[in-house]
Amino acid sequence: MASAPASPRFAAEVRKTAVLAGPLVLGHLATGLLGFVDSVIAGHHGTNTLAAVAVGTAIFWLPMMVPMGTLMALPPSVSQLDGSGRQAEIGPLFRQALWLAAALGLLLFAMLTLLVGVLGPMGIAPEIVPGASAFLHGIRWGVPALTLYFCMRYLSDGVHWTLPTMLFGFGGLALLVPLGYALAFGWGPFAERGAGGLGLASATMMWAQAIGFAVYLAVSKRFAPFALFARLDLPQWPPIRSLLRTGLPIGVTVTMESSLFVVTALLIGRLGEVEVAAHQIAINVAALCFMIPFGLAEATTVRVGHALGRGLGAAGVRRAGFAGLALVLGTQTLSGIALLLGHDHVAGLYTGDAAVAALAGTLLLYAAAFQFPDGIQVLSAGALRGLRDTRVPMYLAAVAYWGVGMSLGAWLGLGLGWGPEGMWIGLIAGLAVAATLLGARFLRSSRRVDADTPPAVAGPVAG
Repeated sequence: MASAPASPRFAAEVRKTAVLAGPLVLGHLATGLLGFVDSVIAGHHGTNTLAAVAVGTAIFWLPMMVPMGTLMALPPSVSQLDGSGRQAEIGPLFRQALWLAAALGLLLFAMLTLLVGVLGPMGIAPEIVPGASAFLHGIRWGVPALTLYFCMRYLSDGVHWTLPTMLFGFGGLALLVPLGYALAFGWGPFAERGAGGLGLASATMMWAQAIGFAVYLAVSKRFAPFALFARLDLPQWPPIRSLLRTGLPIGVTVTMESSLFVVTALLIGRLGEVEVAAHQIAINVAALCFMIPFGLAEATTVRVGHALGRGLGAAGVRRAGFAGLALVLGTQTLSGIALLLGHDHVAGLYTGDAAVAALAGTLLLYAAAFQFPDGIQVLSAGALRGLRDTRVPMYLAAVAYWGVGMSLGAWLGLGLGWGPEGMWIGLIAGLAVAATLLGARFLRSSRRVDADTPPAVAGPVAG
């Protein structure tokens, strides 16, 4: 994506995107801090526990990306309905999305139950397998709650109300800190469970967030006009199919990106405890940094979708996309500088193991190097979601993340024996190619927008 000329309208769009993205960024940071809490508690419990949580987290989030990404079809659909004045259709669409979220959650629960039994054959170091299995046994119980939570959160984001994302994000964090410590180390009536305790604590937090969000939507005056829970609609295939048509390519794309990191973690898991623990520290810090452009990308999705729904044409759509890009370039500059200057200090916060801290500090320098490509590629993907252009970006992501990133990382890290550093070079290359391809795709797709023909959104729901 190239820069856009400065103008009062562009500056206003930047402000609107920043206001919309602020709570999203903070909410995502709270979500990222959940991983930080798990990693810090696990790291102080022991290097084996940290390694087990690293592997368990990787295996949990790999399939989780599919329902999470699929449900990302909801914000652009809702924002386009809102922008075109069709608010009466939002409630029926949301109720169908809840059915989809529930089905995806149950499917993923079953999948995780099966995955627990294949950690050994996957080549994970034997000393890590018991703890990782215990973590997955615990956290899988929260999956149905998490998919429902995403559905409710994306609805709220789609109508430009992002404050709940922040509030429930930090609410979950406030619950996980004491509960995770109590279940990992043992406290009062709780027995010491190590990695398994952290999995159970995460599942409990997910249910608390989902129930809290549902109560909020039911009683909030802001959402009363949408009549979200006015009745129980049976599942209807046309709107669910429309959501799947847009959402499944998003889910596959997000999964391919995330799996680039997840499979990297699993391959590094073959090298031993020190390597996988150091990688977990570095990837957790990088994930925290990623929450900022990810929040900006979600806000850009909503702003692009809203411009499309209002019929503002190519100029309005590109203005929304470039506003997000301007903000991402600023935040990624700050993140890169922070990692360059503070990599050793940050690594020391996670562990007292000198060998782990030293390797993690080195890997954080690589994390600094991919801040710009990572921010640009996720922002471009978000802008394309606002246009409901998801199928071609899925293929572009496959080429970038796996054709380039994983192939190069595996060759350098395992084939040439460069270890974790080689795998991280592959990550950087894959993200750089993704940034180039997805940015070019947005430029092309935005040129084809017809201001006189508002796009179709997920079809109206009967009743």
